[in-house]
Parts: sequence; structure tokens; C-alpha cells
Amino acid sequence: MRPGMPGLLFAGQMKPFLIGIAGCTGSGKTTVARRIYQSLHLDSAAFIDHDAYYHDLAHMPVEERQRMNFDHPDSLDNDLLIGQLERLLAGEAVEKPVYDFTRHTRAAETVRIAPRHVILVDGILLFADARLREMFDLKTFVDTEADVRFIRRLRRDTETRGRSLEAVIEQYLGTVRPMHFESVEPTKRYADVILPRGGQNTAGIEVFAARIRERLAEKARAEAAEVGQGV
Repeated sequence: MRPGMPGLLFAGQMKPFLIGIAGCTGSGKTTVARRIYQSLHLDSAAFIDHDAYYHDLAHMPVEERQRMNFDHPDSLDNDLLIGQLERLLAGEAVEKPVYDFTRHTRAAETVRIAPRHVILVDGILLFADARLREMFDLKTFVDTEADVRFIRRLRRDTETRGRSLEAVIEQYLGTVRPMHFESVEPTKRYADVILPRGGQNTAGIEVFAARIRERLAEKARAEAAEVGQGV
């Protein structure tokens, strides 16, 4: 059992297998997460995006919100994420927040996430918090060339987040790139697996999926032994 987290073995089932997928902005983390899920041929898995847990800035004037550094670890509400992951591991459903990136506020609605055998969490700063790192059964860092990442971010922010080309470039040079070297790239050393070329790396994803299957089997055997010993 994880220390400090009693009662995670619920309904006689194996505790959920928690996978962290980190990487640079635009590296293809979400694509990797979904392809891993498909490769595992599982009945069900839960997906959680770290981006949904940015702090709600509704109390700030709009101009002040736009000046915030959203690439700093403190911009994310990790206390909320950790609490919800603990509840999922305990077999409870949670209400995942929905973040409005055009207003930098949380939406009124939430998304209900039910516990599943496998929970995949992705985010650029996922491994920057030691508390989160310690929760994951397996950690991977998705590594992609810088120019490809920038183009992907540029397209995403202009097409889905309502930002101008100038605003995206200004943010990239002002906070994204500096914080990448300060808070994202250094967390690569915490990964169990480094996956280059993101979602295009079919062979790498298959190898990673095979490792997950092995770890799932080991986890099931270990927890069955615990139950047999009355732990």
C-alpha cells in the first residue's frame, strides 16, 4: 500500500495503475496517451489533462490575467489534482474542472471522471511537483524537436485559444521558452522512459505499452499476494 493513502484496495480489485506523461509544450503528449490506450486494448481508461487544473483567475482584471506566467509550476492547482487522483485511486469518481483558456478562468461545468484500471495523466509540468511524481506507477517524458513543438503550439493557440500570432510569439519568447529550460526540461531525469518523436513514434509507443502490460501483471500479482496475506 502507498504510505499515507490507506484504503486504496477497493472491491477486491487491483488498485488503478497511474501513468504520468510529461513533455515539452507541443510535444504530442495527448496523442501519445491515446495511442498507448489503444495499444493496450483495455476496456477502459481515464484521461486527465494537467492543463485543466490552472488556477481560476476570475478574481483578477482581464489585463492582469494576460500577464500571468502560465508556464510556471505555481500556475497550476496541484493540490486539487492530487486530491482528485487520490480519490480515483480509492475508487471514487471526481469532477474534473474545465478551464477556459480565452478568459483564464474555470468554467461552471465540470467533467465527471470515473475510476478505471488505468489512469493516464498528461502535462508539461507534471513531474515538477515531487508529490505528483511519487504517485505515478510509471512516468514517461515525450521529447520532440523544438521547431516542431513551436509550430504545434502556434497552431493550437491561434486556432483554438483565440490568440493572435504576435501574442503567441511574445508569450513563447517571454515565458514558454525560459520556463522550458528552467522547469520542464530538467524533469526529464525523473522519467522511467523517454519517448522521442511523440505520437509519430509507433515503435516506441508499442515498447512502452509492452512495459505497461508487464508492470500491470506484476502489480496484479503483488496485490493478490497482499490480499492473500491479509495486508
